[in-house]
Amino acid sequence: MQQNLPKTSAWRVTSSPHLRARHSVSSIMLDVIIALIPAGIAGVIIFGWRAAALIVISVASAVMWEGLIQKAMKRPVTIGDLSAVVTGLLLAYNLPVTAPLWLPVVGTALAIILIKQCFGGLGQNFLNPALGARAILLASWTGLMSGSAFNAMVIGADAISSATPLAASDASAYPLWQLLLGNVPGCIGETCKIALIAGGVYLIVRKVISWRVPVTMLLTVFVLSWIYSGNIAGSVDSALYQLLSGGLILGAFFMATDYASTPVTPVGKLIMGVGAGLLVFIIRNFNDGYPEGCSYAILIMNLVTPLIDRFTQPKIYGEVKKHA
Repeated sequence: MQQNLPKTSAWRVTSSPHLRARHSVSSIMLDVIIALIPAGIAGVIIFGWRAAALIVISVASAVMWEGLIQKAMKRPVTIGDLSAVVTGLLLAYNLPVTAPLWLPVVGTALAIILIKQCFGGLGQNFLNPALGARAILLASWTGLMSGSAFNAMVIGADAISSATPLAASDASAYPLWQLLLGNVPGCIGETCKIALIAGGVYLIVRKVISWRVPVTMLLTVFVLSWIYSGNIAGSVDSALYQLLSGGLILGAFFMATDYASTPVTPVGKLIMGVGAGLLVFIIRNFNDGYPEGCSYAILIMNLVTPLIDRFTQPKIYGEVKKHA
């Protein structure tokens, strides 16, 4: 029987699968920005106006570089998708407050031009752009990115100089509540763990990220630190100290979950989390020169992501195994 269809209706026939998604690139990036705002506010309160200046310069320069390089490559300008804003925020959050104001400009150029656009743009980058840029800055300007640069903490008009939690000679130099609140030396956006955890939970609830990577990464570091601790009575506190120190929580929720450089399969995400957590534990405990390790752990796992995807991809329905 022939049905009479409205003449004004537009019909389009396409092949399956027919998928509908409520998320767009800009909505996803907006959610990430919202999740990062509490850590940024905490960073400005703890470190002062200079932290705000570094964040603003980093975001503005990231957007600028994105627009300029896309115009130079004769590509559509996509600064409206907010991905450059996220890159700028993450890079700023990985800088010490004493960094010169030109450093985020150089860092965002590396992140946007070298790591993102030169490999095809959003979704084609094989590394997390902000982390890749941070690693280059750390290798190029070590004195500005590590050591005493992290030890400056500004509260109001008072400047305090002390060792970061991971670099402190005493493994319990800071109480756990202080680590949670973020009243410790470190990078601008990594110190206030309450703000970072709230942002991470927001992204999981909004289904922007999967829980598998951050939870398994944090759990792996906690369990290994607990086992490795020589003091049985204080092993839980020691493991929590490792969990709440440095950029681990920032990296687990906001950088290890980058869509383009993270495995796509559920099993692959679990492997990513466990592998990154294992590398963080190894670098922190068996390396004398660099007490952090989170950035390099995530970058290494970014590089093996294609291999993880290859061996964890599900079998095609109806596929017949080839015989030699």
